[in-house]
Amino acid sequence: MSEPSTNPNAAFPPVVVSGIQPSGTLHLGNYFGAIRQHIALHAQSESYFFIVNYHALTTLQDATALRKYSFDVALDYLALGFDPSASSLFLQSDVPQVTELAWIFYNITPVSQLEKGVSFKDKVAQGLSANAGLFNYPILQAADILIYGGTLVPVGADQKQNLEICRDLAMRFNDRFAPADAPVLPIPEPYILEHVAVVPGVDGRKMSKSYDNTIGIFDEGSELKRKVMGIVTDSTPLEEPKDPDTCNVFALIRLFADDAKREEVAAAYRAGGYGYGHAKKELLGLITNHFAEARDRRRELAARPDYVMDVLREGGRKGRAQAERHMQAVREAVGLITTH
Repeated sequence: MSEPSTNPNAAFPPVVVSGIQPSGTLHLGNYFGAIRQHIALHAQSESYFFIVNYHALTTLQDATALRKYSFDVALDYLALGFDPSASSLFLQSDVPQVTELAWIFYNITPVSQLEKGVSFKDKVAQGLSANAGLFNYPILQAADILIYGGTLVPVGADQKQNLEICRDLAMRFNDRFAPADAPVLPIPEPYILEHVAVVPGVDGRKMSKSYDNTIGIFDEGSELKRKVMGIVTDSTPLEEPKDPDTCNVFALIRLFADDAKREEVAAAYRAGGYGYGHAKKELLGLITNHFAEARDRRRELAARPDYVMDVLREGGRKGRAQAERHMQAVREAVGLITTH
């Protein structure tokens, strides 16, 4: 007789899930922190990637801006290489089961657990309103993951606590409502494709829309040049050697350059006679070249808005179908009677 599996997800197929918030123009921090991983992962296994416009309402309450940013995120993903025939890309608001599951989770979540939320405290410290949506953000995020049966979640360091809350919720739900040998919800695991760099903004702090210190993925021309040339550096004179490892400009160059170029620029820093202006021009060229093809694709896609909306509609249809399968099991487990 075989031993029972100790893998809590043995009964669940591997499913990758992740979302991105449309609260502003996507920037290099979003690209290196999440989007690049999403593009690499989306064709490897069953996956669901969604634009979390409900989450965006915690900080963005301008209807015109929310519609624009939501569409722009889809445009950006497709331009950067997301293949809708390989995976699902859709709007969070197209899957109403997400908020249904979130309500069930609210009722099994201790307030004390949310009060310890590092992300909530950080955002309030940045000056954001301490509204109930921001406080309950991890619960909706957990519903986002578990409604599709997510087992693998690409996360950065700033989201690890939220994933722990999601794991706790799944285990608490299963303990309370499911037989020990037949869990209803998987226990999602963090999935890191590679080391996720902390991307500095133009002021040296972490690149973030909240700090207004971003360089947009698709910034170009004079706007891109203005931002790159405005990156904060120290006052070391041109002729003196400089430490590349403490320079905001080099930290960005490191993300784009290959090994040979990184070594070349680092050596120039240390040798002296290489100014921050030289480094900024190098960075400007690297950014321009890295996104050149994607920039052209984005222009083509922007001229085909109906196609972009069709991608979101089809993704939403697949997302709803997957969500409903899991929601049926959740309703049955908790005793919710539905008549439709």
